[in-house]
Amino acid sequence: MTIHQQLAIELGLQQWQVDATVQLIEGGATIPFIARYRKEVTGSLDDTVLRNLSERLGYLQNLQKRKEEVTSAIAEQEKLTPELAAAIENAQTLAEVEDLYRPYKPKRRTRASIARERGLEPLALTLLEQKKDMADPLLLAEDYVDAEKQLPDVASVLQGAMDIVAEMVSDDAGIRSKLRSYFSQKAEIKTVAAREEDGVYSMYYDFQEPYQKIPGHRVLAINRGEKEGFLKVSLVADAQEALRLIYDSVLLGESPAKEWIVKAIDDSYSRLIFPSLENELRGALTEKAQDSAIEVFKENLTQLLMQPPLKDRVVLGLDPAYRTGCKIAVVDATGKVLDTTVIYPTPPQNKIEESKRILKELIAKHGVNVISIGNGTASKESELFVAELIGELPQKVSYMVVSEAGASVYSASKLAAEEFPEFDVSLRSAVSIARRIQDPLAELVKIDPKAIGVGQYQHDMPPAKLDASLGGVVESCVNNVGVDLNTASYSLLGYVAGINKTVAKNIVAYREENGPFTDRSQLKKVPKLGAKAFEQCAGFLRVKGGKNILDSTAVHPESYQAAKALLAECGFSLADVGTPKLSQLRSRALEIGLPALAQKVGVGEPTLRDIIDELLKPGRDPRDELPPPLLRTDVLSLEDLKPDLILSGTVRNIVDFGAFVDIGVHQDGLVHVSQLSDRFIKHPLDAVKVGQIVKVKVLAVDVAKKRISLTMKNIPQE
Repeated sequence: MTIHQQLAIELGLQQWQVDATVQLIEGGATIPFIARYRKEVTGSLDDTVLRNLSERLGYLQNLQKRKEEVTSAIAEQEKLTPELAAAIENAQTLAEVEDLYRPYKPKRRTRASIARERGLEPLALTLLEQKKDMADPLLLAEDYVDAEKQLPDVASVLQGAMDIVAEMVSDDAGIRSKLRSYFSQKAEIKTVAAREEDGVYSMYYDFQEPYQKIPGHRVLAINRGEKEGFLKVSLVADAQEALRLIYDSVLLGESPAKEWIVKAIDDSYSRLIFPSLENELRGALTEKAQDSAIEVFKENLTQLLMQPPLKDRVVLGLDPAYRTGCKIAVVDATGKVLDTTVIYPTPPQNKIEESKRILKELIAKHGVNVISIGNGTASKESELFVAELIGELPQKVSYMVVSEAGASVYSASKLAAEEFPEFDVSLRSAVSIARRIQDPLAELVKIDPKAIGVGQYQHDMPPAKLDASLGGVVESCVNNVGVDLNTASYSLLGYVAGINKTVAKNIVAYREENGPFTDRSQLKKVPKLGAKAFEQCAGFLRVKGGKNILDSTAVHPESYQAAKALLAECGFSLADVGTPKLSQLRSRALEIGLPALAQKVGVGEPTLRDIIDELLKPGRDPRDELPPPLLRTDVLSLEDLKPDLILSGTVRNIVDFGAFVDIGVHQDGLVHVSQLSDRFIKHPLDAVKVGQIVKVKVLAVDVAKKRISLTMKNIPQE
């Protein structure tokens, strides 16, 4: 079976879809470009399927490469048989390939290799034959006694021979496969305290759970507890049952060698096989847990980045603090910084009236609509101060507490220094907090996704794997929304399909030197942005108010002629785009018939549908269709919360065991997975998304521990 055939079967796709997609990927096409502009070629495969296909393609290609390396290495030893070559070729995973290679893999010096150097392999092979009429092993061993070879007696000879047998049993791919399967089904993960301290790991000080059933978040918690020295972790299984599986594979019946082979098997299991498989199986469990955590992280990040922007608002960003004061930055509707200052409404200064006067002047001067408060240190005091301030204002102003996760990372970054060289680190953070509610996507792409704070155990993930996965999420979101070519930062441009950081900086430099882009074709003049890059990126870059209205849409330049032909066939022109007159476009296209119309204008039917959508809503932002963020004018305290109180809140983070919801107090409340829905759900992501506005009911409040338990059961959601 070829790699392409395997991909088609595994992913449930048609063979032609796989063949065409792989050809596009290997030809340098990006996933966003293929998903959006090559629907006819792939059969309209979406971004998720394409990324899965690309990742699996890479794995299978690496697997094939490893098969070839292993086959070649064994052949060089002149030990490759037709059966072994076939087994390697038919292996489905890298683990299977490594099992088959294990007996032939160069090893460090082991007890078995030392025994081989002393010439004991023939004796070991004789013992393994287990012939009924073979001589007594004690007699056979006498022929190998040799003081010069450090084999002074029969006991040392037989021990060396059994060391070789033990390693041969351990290296047997079939035995390892059987035991791997047995442990996967029957073993348990057991944890005990390494040092007892009342803390986050206390529930694991005497804990045991089946290997098959232990959820990923517990695996990661246990791993962290082990790493920090609080836990001892082991895989426990029925050793006698495991040994029986090996006996069934190795023992050939009654023989003078049976006693020695049994000893070798027991030694092989306890010294070689079990420790090796314990490490491997725990590694597999960890990898599965990491993959699951990364998937949750990806979904959370997608929802966070795709939160609707708060458009056309002047925002005052407030970065709370105590001793050093609250940093203030006012930004206009485009994110341009209008003013900055520092106020001291929090302890120890408590200059509340002076701080109110300063903010009232700023709000009146710049027409501030919304105050964005970071949720870090002194956030609660700052929120109380802002709520009191709002009550004294003649104009309507609301506020929102935003996660400031990553704000400090951004403010200390090279990018922030380039963007605001005149500001100190804390003022840059206030700007970031203000901009986060104006356009979450444009601001958050400046920050390493791991620092945004919507995952669990992200610091325990394989960095390369996590970076690749989250980078793919950011890329998908950026290209799904589209980027304004004349206002985007180079950090945002760097996520556009086909554009790397160097080209992104070149675009900004070209814009600064030559003024705003007036059409997409000018991109071809940007240094290092060649024909292939233009093909990949052009459709995702928008030019608003330019020469050609199509440049403000997701219609690709390669389809401009088709778009004009479509308009003409339906009785319109480019001048009608963006006017009420064009509202009849879809109905007229349907009257003609989409298949016939697609043939007339020279594109496939999926592309035709996309062009119609874009012409009806030029420059549309998919985020605008989502509910707006929840703004507040008053504040609650933890003491105000009582059981059965129903509140509106914003989902801030989702983990395997539930969702954390901001209900307007300093501490987010937890809706356990069992309380998220009236129906059974396997995972919190089946019920809620990051950024979603939900109604919750208070179940319990622990003021001392600052814990809030919430439920969404039996509460109608709007």
